[in-house]
Amino acid sequence: MNCPFCECFDTKVVDSRPTEEGQVIRRRRECNKCKKRFTTYEKIEEIPLIIIKKDGNREAYNRNKVLNGIIRACEKRPVSLKHIEKIVDNIERNLHNSMEKEIKSTYVGELVMNALKEIDEVAYVRFASVYRQFRDINTFMEELKKMLDEK
Repeated sequence: MNCPFCECFDTKVVDSRPTEEGQVIRRRRECNKCKKRFTTYEKIEEIPLIIIKKDGNREAYNRNKVLNGIIRACEKRPVSLKHIEKIVDNIERNLHNSMEKEIKSTYVGELVMNALKEIDEVAYVRFASVYRQFRDINTFMEELKKMLDEK
């Protein structure tokens, strides 16, 4: 790490501590040449995710899209925002753990539906009705029958 004051490459770490819930390490460094101190931050570099839409278009993964979709499905339901954020965190962890750079939107949708099915069946049906584009009451009833049969 180069010193920002004298450009010397010879620096040492004098203090390290985690920040941002353990996602970032803050390091106080001291230049061995000019003896000035400075702060650096170290965090894991994440692979940018590309989502392949149903029509074949590609776009950057957007956490807010997933979050907002789940929030809409959970409107007026007993699901806290903290729980919703935890669901999105788990989905993101799953996506990053797949080690794929390009992920189909259908896979993301299935992850959301599986999570919603476990916490709130009404939210699940709401999300599924939009995601699976139920065209009429019969397709809606088929999905409800599947849920009832699983119980």
